[in-house]
Amino acid sequence: MTSLRIAFAGTPQFALPALQALLKSRHQVVGVLTQPDRPAGRGQQMRASPVKLLALDAQLPLAQPSSLKTEESRAELTQWAADVLVVVAYGLILPPPVLALPRLGCINIHGSLLPRWRGAAPIQRAILAGDAETGVTIMQLDAGLDTGPMLLERVRPIGSQDTAGDLHDALSELGATALLEALDGLAAGTLKPRAQPADGVSYAPKIEKSEAPIDWSVSAIHLDRKIRAFNPWPVAETRFAGESLRVLQARIAEPIGAHDAPGTLLGIADDGLRVACGEGVLAVRELQRAGKRPVSARDFANAVRLAGLRFGP
Repeated sequence: MTSLRIAFAGTPQFALPALQALLKSRHQVVGVLTQPDRPAGRGQQMRASPVKLLALDAQLPLAQPSSLKTEESRAELTQWAADVLVVVAYGLILPPPVLALPRLGCINIHGSLLPRWRGAAPIQRAILAGDAETGVTIMQLDAGLDTGPMLLERVRPIGSQDTAGDLHDALSELGATALLEALDGLAAGTLKPRAQPADGVSYAPKIEKSEAPIDWSVSAIHLDRKIRAFNPWPVAETRFAGESLRVLQARIAEPIGAHDAPGTLLGIADDGLRVACGEGVLAVRELQRAGKRPVSARDFANAVRLAGLRFGP
């Protein structure tokens, strides 16, 4: 079977399974593009991306241009003479000269079933919307925002307890497997791109820290989705006794019904600390006070007096 020359463009943890799969395949990884090192952590020390660390460990040719808009910034990519450029959460827009450079084009692993959830945060937005399933789409990149033709799709159900972190890890592995299948089809000439459907288009804007505060006046169903979608980042949060309180895990205790004022603490039970919502009751199971370690709801309840208290402003 034909072996392809693969250039790889990726940056975060999500891209690692794909690069690892390529390194174990019959294809040749001829070079890696990743974002420049960034300051991170309390000390703001320069930190290499996960993809850079793997590329260095595998002794792959590496380039970290801040953009790809000039011939000079594309020099390494041009020299690699790749048959295809695989792009996974790279973080830079590919200009037309890059899209036209590889013989078989540029293909991308996108964490949704396109055309649903084009954009930056498909995993979180799918959970927030209550979607029953998600998946990965192997697509050819064009000049639009996730608008290119599709090569392959693989579906993954969204479980009732799945967090964004759970789906992130599952889809990164699913995407790596689907990528190898798509490359085999491209190399053999048996996989043909097909246009995305015109119906069902939705967009997944980037998650902002400003979305983290919990509004207890909405339903328990909505809040359960939000807490799962925002784990591990930015983490849903509420106010308690004048301080910020992160809510890491929760479950729906009662999906419908009216109780006390939204945010009222109804007491501790086996399923967690029960909190009245605008509709139904949410059982909060894990919390984190500012500057403290995460604790179970029961440990939290043992440390504070709950009677008559509320979450929220």
